[in-house]
Amino acid sequence: MRYFAIPKYFHQLLSPKRLAIFEACLIGLVSGLAAVLLKQAIGWLGGARIQASHLLHPWLALPAIGLIGGLLAGIIVERFAPETSGSGIPQVKAVLAKVPMSLDLRVAFFKLLGGTLALGSGLALGREGPTVQMGAALAAQLSHWFPTSPDHRRQLIAAGAGAGLAAAFNAPIAGVLFVVEELLQDLSGITLGTAILASFIGAVVSHVLGGQSLDINLNLVTHTTNFSVQEIPFYLVLGVLAGLLGSLFNESILASLAFYRRVLHLSLPLRIGLAGFVCALIVLILPDIFRDNTGLREILITGKADWHVAAIAFLAYFFLTIVAYGSGAPGGLFAPTLILGSALGYLIGLCEHNLLGISPATTYALAGMGTFFSAVARVPVTAIVIVFEMTTDFNLVLPLMIGSVTSYLVSEKVSPGSIYDRLLEFKGIYLEKELQKEGFFTSMKALDVMQRRVEILTSSMTLEEAIQAFSRSHHRGFPVVENGKLVGIITQTDLALYTERQLDRNIPLGRIVTTKPVTVTPEASLADVLYLLNRYQLSRLPVIEDKKVVGIITRSDLIRAEANHLSGSTPTLIPPSEPSYIVYQTRSTTGGKGRLLIPLANPQTAFALLQIAATIARDRDYELVCLQVVIVPRHNSPSETPVRTTKSRRLLRQAENLGIRENISVHTQVRVAHDVDRAILETIKDQHIDFMIMGWNAEPPAQGRIFGTVVDTIIRQAACEVMLVKLGERSTSNGINSSFCLLPSAFHKWLVPIAGGPNAQEAMQLLPALVSLGNSPSIELCQVFHPKLVSPDLSILEKSADFLRSKLQKNVTTIPIVSSSVAESVINLAETNKFDVVLVGASREGLLQHVINGNIPEAIARGVNSKVILVRSAIS
Repeated sequence: MRYFAIPKYFHQLLSPKRLAIFEACLIGLVSGLAAVLLKQAIGWLGGARIQASHLLHPWLALPAIGLIGGLLAGIIVERFAPETSGSGIPQVKAVLAKVPMSLDLRVAFFKLLGGTLALGSGLALGREGPTVQMGAALAAQLSHWFPTSPDHRRQLIAAGAGAGLAAAFNAPIAGVLFVVEELLQDLSGITLGTAILASFIGAVVSHVLGGQSLDINLNLVTHTTNFSVQEIPFYLVLGVLAGLLGSLFNESILASLAFYRRVLHLSLPLRIGLAGFVCALIVLILPDIFRDNTGLREILITGKADWHVAAIAFLAYFFLTIVAYGSGAPGGLFAPTLILGSALGYLIGLCEHNLLGISPATTYALAGMGTFFSAVARVPVTAIVIVFEMTTDFNLVLPLMIGSVTSYLVSEKVSPGSIYDRLLEFKGIYLEKELQKEGFFTSMKALDVMQRRVEILTSSMTLEEAIQAFSRSHHRGFPVVENGKLVGIITQTDLALYTERQLDRNIPLGRIVTTKPVTVTPEASLADVLYLLNRYQLSRLPVIEDKKVVGIITRSDLIRAEANHLSGSTPTLIPPSEPSYIVYQTRSTTGGKGRLLIPLANPQTAFALLQIAATIARDRDYELVCLQVVIVPRHNSPSETPVRTTKSRRLLRQAENLGIRENISVHTQVRVAHDVDRAILETIKDQHIDFMIMGWNAEPPAQGRIFGTVVDTIIRQAACEVMLVKLGERSTSNGINSSFCLLPSAFHKWLVPIAGGPNAQEAMQLLPALVSLGNSPSIELCQVFHPKLVSPDLSILEKSADFLRSKLQKNVTTIPIVSSSVAESVINLAETNKFDVVLVGASREGLLQHVINGNIPEAIARGVNSKVILVRSAIS
């Protein structure tokens, strides 16, 4: 793997400050243009819809347009960009929290297309959420074209989101505050600077090209706004009602999502089409003004409506928005909350006007817009500023402040959490955990985790000497120095390339190394290190100080640091554990080609695990190493604590007897330790273990874990191959529970999901040995393809089947599955066809992906009732 360097003149031409200004301006420009394009497209399609209702019978035109537009929008979202369903703001928040979710030019384009179809066909949603996601997606795409650090990329995405909001409302200050209050909660100079520039330019572009957008033309308001002390109780009542109804609105949105998903069981296009059809029918039974959202809002804020119209507007749009948003249509909640707030405020204003006659109802309608929005989104400052910028009326500031703050406090008391956070939690995404983890990677430095002892090569060494150095070491790359300073790096890939070219092996390394390698300083954050590793597809980075190599940091170092952080192994809070201590061991004859480790803990499952281990040991000519770990309190030293080993030796004796029967060499150990995982890792290192088998009871893990504390650590850090075995609970056909026995009938039907990765390949290599546990086993391979794939590639599935057929001389069936959820489809297949064993490649991915998509192997292992074997290949 080669290292690439960014030319120095590139950094000089685009210094961080210059680059930030350039990117912010560009983001504001494209976000404003996208907002204008969305507005014009929705306006054109909405106008054509209203015109069609006049030319044709409205009871025919409006439902047909709603149904067809919803179907088309759903097809676009489902097939091309599932990330564009809903508002889009929750997705932006997830990306900013480092959740791996797509946000690029594709998302922006299909959000524009899907949003135009959905909103133009009459769904009661707003375009402000889509403009926020479009602006963030365009900013994310620009950050890929102009590579930058992860932290600065987050600031650019947030600036794009703010520019989208500013362009939608013609409210640049509100765009900046939305970034600070809702998205990043960051007041740093670069965050404010980029957000201010992008929001200002986005608002200017929208104002020049798109007209007044959502801002309110005060020429339409026939009454002047004012405020007096006597009105404070009415604004408090408005805030309380908005807080209660806003909380009800949020809960209703979530209930609607659940209803569509769990009760209707329809595809996304059918859900959105049905919502468009239902919304059209409801609008038809209402007054004609309800067919135009803008016209309805203007009636309320100009005081031309009576209380009947305001009450109907609130109830109707409350229901219409719930129906539309629950379907998954690409539309936002900003505009509906403004209509709901203006209707609620108008009703309160009518009461005040009839009782006191101080202010017109229009003042309360305007204040109600910000008040209700604050209750729904939980951003009171942004809500106040949005309405103020839309009206430019200073008399509204105090009413807005009283109503918005009151509604925020009431809604937080009744139903805590922003609607956007609740929507993410509905999908299983909890941003608090992600932000904690991101804080860890931001706060930790390369200095904290780097390896200080670095093996280096000198530039004067020959190619032959470098080849010999690689053969003696497990490293895949070496820094090359000259006079103590780094001049380049050489990797195994380089050696393979030079060997193919048949270069002279006496050539000095200084002439062939990769010069100007990517490096980091000791003060670089782990977030920057991880970004560079991913950006340039590297496995290690030299750490330099004054051009001298002071350390090296690898992906394994980051994984180890992440595991320690998640387990709470911080040196300031938890005293470091001492090495484990061997109190009992037996040795057998040696001579195998490798060693297989089995930690034994549960006597009920020990025999089954030993049988599986013996099967693999015979196939690979391995020796067995059986381990029993005795845990002692951390304040006791393992080497000085007396322990009883009677039960441990009795358990290990089963392994010794198995070795005698199967003619396999078996070594045993009893270790005293503070931590089971550390004892296992030390055994792997001391005994040169090549393969390891662990049992897993599938109990719920601790918070922040996937499989459990011990298993997660082993999967991340053990260099050898790892097999995790869950012994199932399904009874055999004769009624005998096969959880902990190895009857051949318990290993008859095998299901093997195929994905093509290294772990799946490792599982395939083990399958010929494992199927010998059953009599006449049947094997079925499955592969899950996403619905948006037009022509799935079945080559991996067929090649895997051909491999097994040649190895086993048995028929192997292939099952291609089309599903958006890998785990659910495999679980359903396993349970429907009553498979005895599911064999799947395990995952070594970080918890970042686990939060958004779930750890697929873990989900399968927990969801399947039969036996599950998970395999993870060795870490290079």
